Amino acid sequence: MGDLSSLSSNLLYAAFFIYLLATFFFAGTIRDKSSTKTGIAGKIAITITIIGFLTQLGYFFTRWGAAGHAPVSNLFEFTTFFGMALVFAFIVMYFIYRLNILGLIALPIALLIIAFASMFPREISPLVPSLQSHWLYIHVTTAALGQAILSISFVAGLIFLIRQIDQTKKSKQTFWLEFVLYMVTTTLAFIIISSAFSAFNYEANFEAPVEGQTAEVTYEMPAIAGPYNGELLTADVMSPLIQAPEWMRGVDAAIKFNTMIWSLLGGLILYGLLRLLFRKRIGSALQPLLKKANPEIIDEVGYRAVAIGFPVFTLGALIFAMIWAQQAWDRFWGWDPKEVWALITFFFYAAYLHLRLSRGWQGTKSAWLAVGGFAIIMFNLLAVNLIISGLHSYA
Repeated sequence: MGDLSSLSSNLLYAAFFIYLLATFFFAGTIRDKSSTKTGIAGKIAITITIIGFLTQLGYFFTRWGAAGHAPVSNLFEFTTFFGMALVFAFIVMYFIYRLNILGLIALPIALLIIAFASMFPREISPLVPSLQSHWLYIHVTTAALGQAILSISFVAGLIFLIRQIDQTKKSKQTFWLEFVLYMVTTTLAFIIISSAFSAFNYEANFEAPVEGQTAEVTYEMPAIAGPYNGELLTADVMSPLIQAPEWMRGVDAAIKFNTMIWSLLGGLILYGLLRLLFRKRIGSALQPLLKKANPEIIDEVGYRAVAIGFPVFTLGALIFAMIWAQQAWDRFWGWDPKEVWALITFFFYAAYLHLRLSRGWQGTKSAWLAVGGFAIIMFNLLAVNLIISGLHSYA
């Protein structure tokens, strides 16, 4: 078991660096004369991507063997699977449309997701009773695959918006596009900051009142916002600048609030550095790189991703989930936060298809909807799992 666990970790690390290498080759395709036909760099890039995917697939099955169950039972496992599914969805869409530019955006997003997964505990632990079912891998993997395919519509939408929005003047569209890019830099900043403090084994312990009792709260980043009425126990570490709000009295609530502050500030600094480097909006700096992209084909990719991903997501996140809920909790539906946001995701993409097919919402409108849909998916992954308590909190 120990050997399998070690092997699975090594395979995941290897897959990460293989994806990174593939991204550089996709970047090399920008110089290709044709935007639709693959050149040598494109062929090498997709070959390396497939090798990376097979390597990560090896991680998935070796961890399954080590754990004795499908490795999708906690946030580390689910997020790495989601990243792998995103790469798989990209590979499928690539062989349909042969667009190298998709890889230049899709792979970095998959890398961010996999790197983000490393921030969660990676230990293999036994399944809680409610997860001891074959529906674990049926429901969770299908739902994650559906979300991953839907995420390709975000990739296409982002490419379309960067390609098409007029960057010569400020507008609502340039503002919101920059905000989306800022959120991407915020995710990257969170990974960099978390990894840095983790490498130095940073730890600060507080004693704080939690639900009428005194509990010890451990921070793994310097406390910009300490726990409410908390007392710092660790010497020679940064004292909190502010206290978390009184209503954040849970053991993890103040830690998550502090992490959010670090991420937003780190993202602001990183975004500011990029603006200084480019001396223009990030969207404006990226636009020349995407001039070869055919906006009509990119728009079609976004629609095709939703058309494929929507039924897969519906099957996994709603139908399979309801069957499992009936078996586990003796009811099909219970308005748990995770269930509610799965339903919101369903209605959003149903509205996307309705507006596109019946109202002609193509191009820019469709691209903005794809970006909004990905924001919902990320909220479902992060906020619903990390902040809002419910029956799915163990995930």
